[in-house]
Amino acid sequence: MKLANFRFGGTVRPGLVLHDMVFDVAEVSSAMSRVSNIDDMLRMGLLETLHEESAAGLHGVQVKEAKFLSPVLNPDKILLAAVNYASHRREQSAGERTEPYLFTKFGSCLVGQDDPVVLPRVSKKMDWEVELAVIIGRKGKYVPKEKAMEYVAGYSVANDISFRDLQFPPGWPERLNPLGQNWVKGKMLDTALPLGPCLVSSSEIPDPYDLDMTLKVNGVERQRANTGDMISRIDRLIEYASDGVTLLPGDVISTGTPAGVAVFSGAPFLKAGDRIEAWIEGIGTLRNTVIGETA
Repeated sequence: MKLANFRFGGTVRPGLVLHDMVFDVAEVSSAMSRVSNIDDMLRMGLLETLHEESAAGLHGVQVKEAKFLSPVLNPDKILLAAVNYASHRREQSAGERTEPYLFTKFGSCLVGQDDPVVLPRVSKKMDWEVELAVIIGRKGKYVPKEKAMEYVAGYSVANDISFRDLQFPPGWPERLNPLGQNWVKGKMLDTALPLGPCLVSSSEIPDPYDLDMTLKVNGVERQRANTGDMISRIDRLIEYASDGVTLLPGDVISTGTPAGVAVFSGAPFLKAGDRIEAWIEGIGTLRNTVIGETA
């Protein structure tokens, strides 16, 4: 099952996506009459009550006529795993770790399908990172690894936009700041987390560790990998993230990126006008265009 927050005729609604059509969930199921977006569906535990066959005979909206927003609009937490693919670890000669490393982004980073990504005046080294994003479906704290997948509502495509001249201290890599990388400033600027095009329920993806993924810039392939290259897997990330922290429905855990980012591959950094396409098998293609920041 694929779900999307979509805008049609000025109204934002949660929708069930079937082939080239999207159906307002309130028309598909009477249980959805009180929901305004997918966030509501997750918080109210209604995801499993929706069935695709209930859309038979309904009049939906063509996908090409609808504007898809981020599949979650107001997550309480956005967590991302750093250097969590073996190929990405090799390309930057990062040492092995026994524990995951998580950093955060803010709600102001979220944009959806075909939304612009802003190249800010403060950075000249804007980079891409295609990632499999996990959407949390149940409240949980101290979630054991063996039960962690029960907390996954579904998956989406994320693009962890990064600002390398802000992330890495002046003089890097020859000279390091004693406090290390600036994960916050280098990752959390406005529009720095495209997410979408939809949420695919976990039942549709029984094996999240065998999904091909690519990222293209202006049609040129920059990243190609398979999620099987993930180091700390989803169950371990949820276990680690929930130690002392309450995960809530709608929270996002992005699972890391493979090799091929600009800062380590030598590819040119993003510039205004560039078209980015991040694709993951079974989910779809997340498209965004870079624009320059205006005054």
